[in-house]
Amino acid sequence: MPYVNIKVTREGVTAEQKVKLIQGVSKLLSDVLGKPPQTTYVVIDEVETDNWGVGMETITAMRKKQGKVTKEAECAPKEPSECFPADLCET
Repeated sequence: MPYVNIKVTREGVTAEQKVKLIQGVSKLLSDVLGKPPQTTYVVIDEVETDNWGVGMETITAMRKKQGKVTKEAECAPKEPSECFPADLCET
């Protein structure tokens, strides 16, 4: 009964992408280790960019330096219904 935990930054991973991750990991464990997909658990955790650090700074700070807008920066001052795309914002 394998358990796989995938951690990604909360930057717009879609439901369809999550399904592909779950299917891909389950297939890999089946192909490599012979584990049945029916008993393989895959958990995807989305971590806020303020809570993920690399090289002594947060991902939020890194994205700002790169000129990229994080989901938090894009949606924070707005209501979730105003965010684009809407599925990036927490309700």
